[in-house]
Amino acid sequence: MSKDLKPKQRIGQTPATRRKRALIWTVLLLACAGGGYAAYRYNTVTEKVEVAVAKVRQGEFRISIRTRGEIRSVRSEVITAPQVPSPQIVRLAESGRPIRRGEVVVEFDAAQQEQTLLEKTTSMRTVEKEMVQTKASHRITNEQDGMSKMTAEYNVERSKLEASKAEVISEIEGAKDRLDVGISEGELKQVKTTIDSHSVAENADLERLDQKKDKVGRDTDRAKLYLSKMVLRAPNDGIVNILPNFRSSGSFGNAPPPFKEGDRAWTGAAIAEIPDLSSMRVELKLEEVDRGKLQLGQAAHIRVDAVPDKDFLADLDWISPIASINFRGGWTEKIFPARATLKNLDERLRPGMSATAEIILESEQNRMLIPTRASFTKNGKPAVYVQKGADFELRPIEVGKRNESDIVVLKGLKVGEVVALENPVEAAKKAKKL
Repeated sequence: MSKDLKPKQRIGQTPATRRKRALIWTVLLLACAGGGYAAYRYNTVTEKVEVAVAKVRQGEFRISIRTRGEIRSVRSEVITAPQVPSPQIVRLAESGRPIRRGEVVVEFDAAQQEQTLLEKTTSMRTVEKEMVQTKASHRITNEQDGMSKMTAEYNVERSKLEASKAEVISEIEGAKDRLDVGISEGELKQVKTTIDSHSVAENADLERLDQKKDKVGRDTDRAKLYLSKMVLRAPNDGIVNILPNFRSSGSFGNAPPPFKEGDRAWTGAAIAEIPDLSSMRVELKLEEVDRGKLQLGQAAHIRVDAVPDKDFLADLDWISPIASINFRGGWTEKIFPARATLKNLDERLRPGMSATAEIILESEQNRMLIPTRASFTKNGKPAVYVQKGADFELRPIEVGKRNESDIVVLKGLKVGEVVALENPVEAAKKAKKL
């Protein structure tokens, strides 16, 4: 309780009744904003009447907008299932616990991927063996073709020599040997054609085997990659957040349960999230009536429900240009999503925590302030009841700006003076009726 608070008592009651009424008044006063309220026993002619009071104070005056939000990480890494059919989870990190970069988040059953990699490795060895055998066969064929060519070339040269000798002996023998030369040249041409066809076939065989080897190599690399994806590690330090398994059958009307060990995922399924706790923000929902009052860069004071002893500062850095529609109990409301990045952090902060944001529209320092409840209208002008000893005096004041809880006083009061939060005369009349 503030040092300005005073115990309250109603004069003329039994001790038990006084204690009961004192308890009620204490609860009511603690609910008042500002914490500077107290009860003053106002002396009337007949009895003393309890009147709630507050001190005139000096401080910051704010015009702001309040809204609720949720703490989120600015950067977050999502761990997804690999591109394999129905991977089964065999190991899963505990949700909510801190994790270091490189530690295992989720591990899948790798039996199928290990079998696939073995098959692809065997296929690669088979292709490589086939290539060795084919190249060896090509060498033998090339050697045979070379021998055939040399033999044909020899026959051509021998026939030419015999023909030149025969021309000297007789014309008939010369013609016969020239015919042999033509035959030998034809055989040589045939041998060359055969060699060319063998070369084309060999190149085709090698190209086919190269393509086959490339395909098996790609399949092997893919199998290695998929096998490496069976163990997924944290890309950064953070907190493990296991995500819902939307294909799991939960109870009717409830959110789906998170993934657990033994569950089967699907290609690209988001298994877990690792938020980076070094940068945090609060995601807000602005009412339509407040959207036009805000602009980027405005300061915000954040109070986190789970960290009540600390005030967080933030800057409004994003407001959605498009409203989202919320359905509640048969009626709709327009909400503008917004974000404010926190300037100061706390190790207790966690994504998902609820928070209240006060976005400052205007701020004035060193202003004299009174609660809005302390201002009354007399003869069309603002006035307050100022405590004077055991009584109150009505005093006109000059006021400036106001918000939901405070009024700026320009003239008529001094800091430290005590003002009533209710009309003392009316309070006395009510007391008489009790």
